[in-house]
Amino acid sequence: MSAPQARTKRTFGRPLNFKRGVIELAHGSGGRAMAQLIDELFAKSLNNPWLAQGNDQACLDLPAGRLAMTTDSYVISPLFFPGGDIGSLAVHGTVNDIAMSGARPLHLSAGFIIEAGFPLGELRRIVDSMAGAAHDAGISVVTGDTKVVERGKADGVFINTTGIGIVPDGLHLSGDLARPGDRIVINGNIGDHGVAVMSKRTDLDFAVSIVSDSAALHDLVQVMVAAAPELRCLRDPTRGGVATTLNEIARQSGVGMMIDESAIPIQPGVAASCELLGLDPLYVANEGKLVAVCGPQDVEKLLESMTNHPLGKNAALIGEVVADPHHFVRMRTGFGGSRVVDWLSSEQLPRIC
Repeated sequence: MSAPQARTKRTFGRPLNFKRGVIELAHGSGGRAMAQLIDELFAKSLNNPWLAQGNDQACLDLPAGRLAMTTDSYVISPLFFPGGDIGSLAVHGTVNDIAMSGARPLHLSAGFIIEAGFPLGELRRIVDSMAGAAHDAGISVVTGDTKVVERGKADGVFINTTGIGIVPDGLHLSGDLARPGDRIVINGNIGDHGVAVMSKRTDLDFAVSIVSDSAALHDLVQVMVAAAPELRCLRDPTRGGVATTLNEIARQSGVGMMIDESAIPIQPGVAASCELLGLDPLYVANEGKLVAVCGPQDVEKLLESMTNHPLGKNAALIGEVVADPHHFVRMRTGFGGSRVVDWLSSEQLPRIC
């Protein structure tokens, strides 16, 4: 977590007080307090051979294939929400960005920007959650950085990540490959993450429990790639939701899209909550969902492979790619008409990831 990282075991006298202690500016100064924070929290929770070397970088041996790399920053409010927190979200979001290329995620970096006064107990909860999510995904946080800023200069904790993975030779998935006649598939219910975060942020008590769908999707992606040789594109509909994702692909590929409102899976509680809050679920963020575009000859095999996986059991065919010089995304509505599903002019739910 920046030099010094996790060198040989040191003693600092009194251990950190995770029950009542808080982050102080000294924890980001590069001195003894920072070394203690790294040793007793980050290195202990995120322990792996690369981090334990204690260098300013991780030197990695990579398998054959093309390198996929992504970076992201997490500024979600609140930091803890039903179904996850900023630590697990940072892992899942970065893993998924890598996985949408068909890559097998390998390693992450993690940079923490922490506000002075932030409780050490809550920080440990976040780091432990990140460690658990990384372990479950089969990846390692191999390097990182810690900065502390004055009170009022951040909102508790911000996390920046970079992820790398390997794309197998011969596999190419990209947002510019969609063609008229292709089918559009999603792996499950939309809007869960955004509504879960909003319910926590506004202290709304819905009649049903709504939890974030935050999850690492790389295992599901590997199943999909194996089942559908004509898979064209994968994208995770996070900020801006499914509507924004479809508009991005349509613009990249120079096509239009027609989706069916009745085919889009959504929990009744999420639909009711969106109606109450005045939100369109098509634009609400997801953190465990992916949109796939594939050739029509592969769609049945693709759906079968997805529904046999725990993260794709509610997968559905929601539309098709069409020729359209204007690159519009349109939706057949439940009333028998159609409407344009356009880009948002502003964000429905700020600070959602």
